[in-house]
Amino acid sequence: MVKGDVNKPKGKTSAYAFFVQTCRDEHKRKSPDVPVNFSEFSKKCSERWKSLNASEKTKFEDMAKVDKARYDKEMKNYVPPKGVGKTGRKKKDPNAPKRPPSAFFIFCSEYRPTVKSENPSLTIGEIAKKLGELWSKQSTKDRAPYEQKAVKLREKYEKQNLFKHSKPIHKTTPEKSHSFLGERVVSRRSDIVFILIIFSHQAVQDKTSMTVKEM
Repeated sequence: MVKGDVNKPKGKTSAYAFFVQTCRDEHKRKSPDVPVNFSEFSKKCSERWKSLNASEKTKFEDMAKVDKARYDKEMKNYVPPKGVGKTGRKKKDPNAPKRPPSAFFIFCSEYRPTVKSENPSLTIGEIAKKLGELWSKQSTKDRAPYEQKAVKLREKYEKQNLFKHSKPIHKTTPEKSHSFLGERVVSRRSDIVFILIIFSHQAVQDKTSMTVKEM
């Protein structure tokens, strides 16, 4: 969503999201002074949701249908800002050079297969956490090769980007984008803070994730 776009409709809420909201309200009503641990709360909500039968889930599914109808109706009348699609994301230039990976990204690409083979039962999130822990334990000397690769790729990207803007733009057929060794890491300035998303073979659209505010 574009910052400051107050006209963009509020995203639709899933049946599970309505269920979590109900659990949160229930806890707040019964134990208003008891702090909630986000991880534990999320785990308990997930377990409770799985234990519900189809009939018990109907209430929340109906709420989700109503909200989806509201969202679809509002989106039909929504006009996004210039240069932005209805998803709220800026339209990408198909001819723009691919952004270079960070040192942490390169490290994950190398170590993820090993971590996954040694821990086949780990979930995507757990593998991401494991990789983060491994990276944080690397010494400056051990990180150097990955940082050097990242610097070279960054320099190459900047040169390509500079060349692209210094020549006339010609319409070309964009190549199909493929995932980087089956994974994508979105890292911020601190390489330890990251999000790991596994791609099947080509990039897929990110789904809107539900967040639960701490009571």
